[in-house]
Parts: sequence; structure tokens; C-alpha cells
Amino acid sequence: MKVLIAGSTGMIGELILKHCLNSIEINEVRSLVRKPTITKHEKLKEIVIENFEDYSKHIDLFKEIDVAFFCIGVYTGQVPDAIFKLITVNYATEFATALKRESPKATLCMLSGMGADRTEKSRTSFARYKGMAENRISLLNLKFHAFRPGYIYPVEQRKEPNIGYQFFRFIYPITKYIGKGASIKSSELALAMFKVGLNGAETEILENREIFKYL
Repeated sequence: MKVLIAGSTGMIGELILKHCLNSIEINEVRSLVRKPTITKHEKLKEIVIENFEDYSKHIDLFKEIDVAFFCIGVYTGQVPDAIFKLITVNYATEFATALKRESPKATLCMLSGMGADRTEKSRTSFARYKGMAENRISLLNLKFHAFRPGYIYPVEQRKEPNIGYQFFRFIYPITKYIGKGASIKSSELALAMFKVGLNGAETEILENREIFKYL
């Protein structure tokens, strides 16, 4: 199998990349990055992309792909609204469009988020733009799965991006006992996305609780 990943340097994408490189079912992994990393592996082909809205110079990367993972994202408040929409909607849509054109039978797994609003009427930009991206990709008629995790608990220590994430990390020991609807470990989410990429899922949208079914 040949796999394509966008966002392999992020918290979830990095873990998915490790699963792919360790899998005996996968013989090639193409990783789209903004700048080179130190990761080396015989299966890995790392390609620097200057513009994630334009793949005209890299269209061959989308050929003969079996599974694709889109994990590029940015935290709310880190960038202006226009840039947030560009990354959340445009980047995802262009990636999916290129995949559909060159590998129409491929499976695409996208990291979305809890509350993604497909009515596109939410007052919060995160929900509205995530829903917008899901809608546009769904119309392409790919084998598409949108993962909507709640709070993602990082299994590896990191500097939290804002005070909200600091708070949720602090109360995670409590929320994990409430049930499977509110939070998930980064390792669990990455494993579920990897497995669904290879084996498929029953539904297009996987809310936090449903993600656990695929571990």
C-alpha cells in the first residue's frame, strides 16, 4: 500500500506516521511537510511543499495512493481569522481534490474536531470552518472519514498552546472517567485513524465516542 500524509509533524500526524512506517502492509509513505525533518526511513519519501493550496508542481505525489491522512491544523486564536480559514478549509479541500483527481479510489481520513458544524452557521470559527471543510470534501465522493475528537490528551509532554489546553490537561484525570464522549488520548486517536485508513469505517463522521470502536 502507498500512503500520503499531510501534517506528519503535528501531535497526531507524527504518531500516524510511525504506525505507517512500522506496518508490514505499507511499502511507501509520502509525507508533505513545510520544511525538512530529521526523520529517516527506507519507506519514507518526504517532500517540502511551499504552497498547500497549489499542488500543480507535485501532482505525481497523489498518484497510486491507497490511503491519505490530512492532519494539518492550527489552534483557534493563534492566527487571524482569514488565515485560520485558509488552513482549515482551503488546505484540506485542495488536498482532497488532488487526491480525488489522481487516486479516486483512495481512502481519506481527516482530523476534524468536536462540534464541527455542517450547517456552516456556527458563531465559532472553529466549528464553522471545520464543518465547511467536511462539506466540501464530502461532495467529492471519496471514501472519506472525518474524525471529531473532543479534548486530545497528549501522551507526550508538551508546552500547551493556550490556557484552555492547560486547564483541560489538568482536569483530564476527571473527564476520562465521565465517559468516552469528551476526551481521548493522542495515541488512541492516531491508532484509530490509522486502522480506519487501512480497514474503513461504518460512517463518514466519527465523533469522539465512536472513535474508540476502531482501536
